[in-house]
Amino acid sequence: MLLAVPRLEATIRIGIVGVDSSHAPKMARIFNDANDPEHVPGARIACFFKGGSADLEMSRSRIDRFATEMRDKFGIPSVPTIAEVIENSDAIMLLSVDGRVHLDQAREVIRAGKPLFIDKPLGGSLQDALAIVQLARQAHTPVFSSSSLRFAPEIQNARAPQLGPIRGAISFGPAPIEPTVPDLYFYGIHPVEALYAIMGSGCESVSRSYTEDTDVVTGVWKDGRNGVLCGLRNGKTSYGLIVFGRNLIQYETPSPPYAALARKILSFFQTKIPPVSLDETLEIMAFMEAADESKRRGGARVALSDVMRIAGGQPGPK
Repeated sequence: MLLAVPRLEATIRIGIVGVDSSHAPKMARIFNDANDPEHVPGARIACFFKGGSADLEMSRSRIDRFATEMRDKFGIPSVPTIAEVIENSDAIMLLSVDGRVHLDQAREVIRAGKPLFIDKPLGGSLQDALAIVQLARQAHTPVFSSSSLRFAPEIQNARAPQLGPIRGAISFGPAPIEPTVPDLYFYGIHPVEALYAIMGSGCESVSRSYTEDTDVVTGVWKDGRNGVLCGLRNGKTSYGLIVFGRNLIQYETPSPPYAALARKILSFFQTKIPPVSLDETLEIMAFMEAADESKRRGGARVALSDVMRIAGGQPGPK
């Protein structure tokens, strides 16, 4: 089925799979409203597949409102299948709030070979994340997944050269728990991603201290540095970073910059080069899975290599 979607030269048609996340109308505003102060030219949302998870309250309670906003405010048509999103788009954003459905939804897009952005988390489990990467590499389909927090200007400030070599960092932020997915996959992924934006990949093991109100997850990197995540619940929460440079200690309070993420997504769709490697994204998934395993073991230190092996090992050849 073909839709009456304007096909402007040099304008990428983006299809959305899953509009039960607030990110769907945010991206529609940024890409489709030329009068918006955060407008990012060069792409338009062409259509969307509604999606949704009946057993997830956050999805069930919001999806109709977001779908209506997409249609009525931004004039974006809904289509009944993912196949029709693929047919009428040059690139796809998978925005379903429920990480459990990402593997099944991504499989169809990856098979079609169109560039795919998957909103956090990459998958609903480490095993699903590994499967998505395996499929993408076998099909040579470009895939990118990230939290928007990684691209906050405050993150760049915290990596300024004047700090000198980074000795370690503490990242904190909201970490409410959704029982359908591993604890940190739901919202804690934002401060975890911020921690990785500062520390880079190379974490070897984690240990986790859990209480009703707080998580403290300490990662040990292969070069001996420590990175700490503080997940906050049941009270005032915000995002923050303390970065320990050799020359300076920097404190930043980033917030998710959706326009910055949109620009990264557009650049990815244009170049097919992801701004965050799938290897690093998989390590982030393993960091959070190892934190869950540490919780199950009463705070014992857990190697990321162990949870990767249990989940199915390293993905296939690049």
